[in-house]
Amino acid sequence: MIASLPLSDTAIRNVKPGDPRKRLTDSKGLYLLLFVKGGSHGWRLDYTINARRKTLSLGTYPDTGLKLAREKADEARRLVAAGIDPSDQRKQSKATAQQERQAEALSAAGLPVPGTFESVAREWHEVRKADWSDSYGEKVLRRLEVDVFPWLGARPIASITPPEVLAVLRRIELRGVVETAHRAHENCGQVFRYAVATGAAESDPTRDLKDALRKHQPRHMAAITDPAKLAELLRAIHGYTGSLVVCTALRLVPMLMLRPGEMRFARWEEFDLERAAWEIPAARMKREKSGKTHGEPHLVPLPSQAVELLQGLHPLTGPSGYVFRGERDHERAMSENTINAALRRLGYSTQDDITGHGFRATARTILDERLGFDRAAIEAQLAHSVKDANGRAYNRTEFVEQRRTMLQAWADYLDKLRKGADVIELRQRAG
Repeated sequence: MIASLPLSDTAIRNVKPGDPRKRLTDSKGLYLLLFVKGGSHGWRLDYTINARRKTLSLGTYPDTGLKLAREKADEARRLVAAGIDPSDQRKQSKATAQQERQAEALSAAGLPVPGTFESVAREWHEVRKADWSDSYGEKVLRRLEVDVFPWLGARPIASITPPEVLAVLRRIELRGVVETAHRAHENCGQVFRYAVATGAAESDPTRDLKDALRKHQPRHMAAITDPAKLAELLRAIHGYTGSLVVCTALRLVPMLMLRPGEMRFARWEEFDLERAAWEIPAARMKREKSGKTHGEPHLVPLPSQAVELLQGLHPLTGPSGYVFRGERDHERAMSENTINAALRRLGYSTQDDITGHGFRATARTILDERLGFDRAAIEAQLAHSVKDANGRAYNRTEFVEQRRTMLQAWADYLDKLRKGADVIELRQRAG
């Protein structure tokens, strides 16, 4: 039997329509199927890998000529010899090319590419944000967008190294905001751990950076805890000549121990002045999202001095809407900077002396150290999570009467300081 000779370009060109043959055989499994695709001929290579017989398409003639078909067949055989299935590699190459095209399209549209740090971070944020308050979730995402995404966002998350993350954090440190650098470190770690859990990465590069950042030195809100200095401030506040809204807010802030945001968004519908009580909705308190959604309102017993101040303001801004409304827009609450701006007008630095928020620390310190009130009641009035020795959270309503007594005593004490009685006594003791 005479062995068939390898194909030639002449033999292929001589094939005419109606030729009864199904294929033209070359060598080593390469052959040309006749009239398989719109009258064109298709190159095929039969090969065996992992004990399985498979066929690979190598293009159509004449676009793929005999020489090129043989080169493709030789490359496929080399892959088979190396234990690689050329069919699987082709599929992988097509998938990679498609991913690259998608990545280019997403990048051109300003969208994160799948598998990158930004893509995984946004996926993590979407999963977690239901557990956070809206404001906290926005802060986390904004921190990543400003301080991390510009440098790591487009990088494949699985390839990011500890030095790369550290370089990003160092850039934040250089701005002098060490606390922000630590928060960014924490957020990046959460993203990487999510990536590990979902198979997008194999490890968390932030775990090796624990001691690489400068230690954050917490800066507490400026507060006055010396009674003599507090007395001077109270007299200054009492002499403030701003609008009635600002004057009232400025006198209430030291008295009620609330966060500025809880104060400035107060609405008349929340007050019962006859009962001397103010119920702040849970949604406005500093709590986890579940506490904001399902928690009880924060009850503030009002001392008589607070009731008197609010009664004086009621004819101007009541009977409904914001108690401390804006000067220009009465449908909006006063600005978040109003109290601190008033303190600055009085000559007090909000960096070194006192802030609206700092009055909470003032009350907490003096009520505990000088007036001897129960710390649990103080923490309850501050709306902090109060726990007993067994870790159980106290019900804040258990302290209503204690807090009512405490706030009245605190308001009376502030009046005495302002009038000078206790200051003189303190100075005599010091002498």
